[in-house]
Amino acid sequence: MPANKQHPFTRADVQRRGIIVGIVVGTILNCINQGPEVMSGASIHWGKVWLTFLVPYCVSTYSSVSVMIQSEKEASSEK
Repeated sequence: MPANKQHPFTRADVQRRGIIVGIVVGTILNCINQGPEVMSGASIHWGKVWLTFLVPYCVSTYSSVSVMIQSEKEASSEK
């Protein structure tokens, strides 16, 4: 990657997509995984909550960056 080119991980669109996916998927998974605790008033496992949002963010970001890097490699090999 040229020195003047931004790494895909630092791109705003990649970060925004990862955050949106993390929020949407994380919320759904938290409702599934900890819904009974919330409804019954039991204590919530905050570490699990944090990880449930973090994992979809990481998967989305990793996927985006991987595709961008692969596309750049293919484009440079065609030259």
